[in-house]
Amino acid sequence: MCGCYTPPASHPRRNNWKSYLLPAGLESVMQAFLGKYKHLSVFQLSLALFVLNVIGAVAYLRAVEPSWVIPEERAAGIHTVTGEPIVWAVGVLPFVVGFGLLNTLWGVCLCVWKKWRSGYFWLATALIWLVAVWIDFAHR
Repeated sequence: MCGCYTPPASHPRRNNWKSYLLPAGLESVMQAFLGKYKHLSVFQLSLALFVLNVIGAVAYLRAVEPSWVIPEERAAGIHTVTGEPIVWAVGVLPFVVGFGLLNTLWGVCLCVWKKWRSGYFWLATALIWLVAVWIDFAHR
């Protein structure tokens, strides 16, 4: 015996493998959300989250813009590195935490619900964020 907890056979989470992927509270929140908004399909939810991520990527670029190198300074050979990393980190932290958690939860939900076609929006979101980070680092 490995010492791991095994729920009794009568336990509702015993034979449901999905319940082991998500905490019990989160699973009930997802079920309550789907029960409350039955008219909202997973496709529409994924589309809305994709649009939210596009808006977030644009807002990310606007937030980190003050840390970009001024083109005239770069042309003149001036390389100042006084506060740009701190300004960049302060600007990027809310986006990394907020959208990182949102997109991780979104990806887990798509896997649990087995909505693979809506996963294309999730993958496109990853591409949008990679392009936004590439644009950011191209201006640094």
